[in-house]
Amino acid sequence: MTNKAILFDLDGTLVETAPDLMAAHNHVMEKYGYEKKPLGDIRYLAGRGAAAMLLRSVDSQGRLNNQNKIDEPTHKEMTKEFIDFYAANISKTSSINVGVVEFLDWCKSKKIHLAVCTNKMEHLAIKLLKEIKLYDYFDFIAGADTFNYRKPDPQHLTSILEILNIPIEDSIMVGDSETDADAAKAAKIKFILVKGGYTEKNYDQIFKDHLVGTFKEIQPITQKILNI
Repeated sequence: MTNKAILFDLDGTLVETAPDLMAAHNHVMEKYGYEKKPLGDIRYLAGRGAAAMLLRSVDSQGRLNNQNKIDEPTHKEMTKEFIDFYAANISKTSSINVGVVEFLDWCKSKKIHLAVCTNKMEHLAIKLLKEIKLYDYFDFIAGADTFNYRKPDPQHLTSILEILNIPIEDSIMVGDSETDADAAKAAKIKFILVKGGYTEKNYDQIFKDHLVGTFKEIQPITQKILNI
């Protein structure tokens, strides 16, 4: 293997997971008497985690009023119901994004270390990657509960590099949101922002070293950054 590494966000970056996440969301909303919503209305919440997604969905501004208020025990029940339903249906309609497999194949041919850094729970990330047959590409998978911190904390990224024994200057982070960008910026890791993911911001509001439309554009950038 080379002494180079690429870290990837999962939801919205490697895989279009929003449809299965939204199915879990609507299952919970219907069960607890809240409004179901179409994918387009809340797709941007797909990378926020179950607990945050449910709260933000009830109140799009993230501030619960007395009429819609969810008490803490109910919120915990709803979150557990979401995770259980999602785990059972994690790859039902999720799909690998365009160009991902080809890029991962190229990386492996160049013996680049590959890792996933996601705010999805580790066991769910592993389950999804195994079911969509991407798991074997990766040398390490770090979820929201792998360490005692998570993105945008830069340690989520740097801890992976320490485990793989890769210098920061020989690494790249690929993601789709400001959460990924902020972590990479703080870690001083070159960041490639992929369009079409799960973010509430405009691309010009998000830090990045490079902006790409699809994974097909990443190979030449990688060759230049990692000097391959």
